[in-house]
Amino acid sequence: MIKSLEELKKIREQYKDTLQNREAEEKNIKILVGMATCGIAAGARNTINAIIEEVRKENIDNAVVVQTGCMGFCYAEPTVEVRMPNSEPILYGKVDSERAREIVKRHVKNGEVIREWVLRG
Repeated sequence: MIKSLEELKKIREQYKDTLQNREAEEKNIKILVGMATCGIAAGARNTINAIIEEVRKENIDNAVVVQTGCMGFCYAEPTVEVRMPNSEPILYGKVDSERAREIVKRHVKNGEVIREWVLRG
């Protein structure tokens, strides 16, 4: 649990090479995590941390993790959208830490869409 602004700044500095804002340098793969109030209440902080850790662990240097607002699927939070080059974006719902790691390993690293977790619009 983050208890101070200084602690939050320290975490941001620690992950600044992986966690980028929307104006960040364009990369080949984008992983967007819904970090609006609905997402945070559903556990999106744990989700984004698991994604960042897994991207680093798997040495995926062509991916950027982006915090975004509400994606309109509040019932399915936390939500994660994966944008791979030359592919339609894929939106996953109810992404806890375990699913987040699997998404990075299977989808981001190996190109396998995990169909049973995909949200339909």
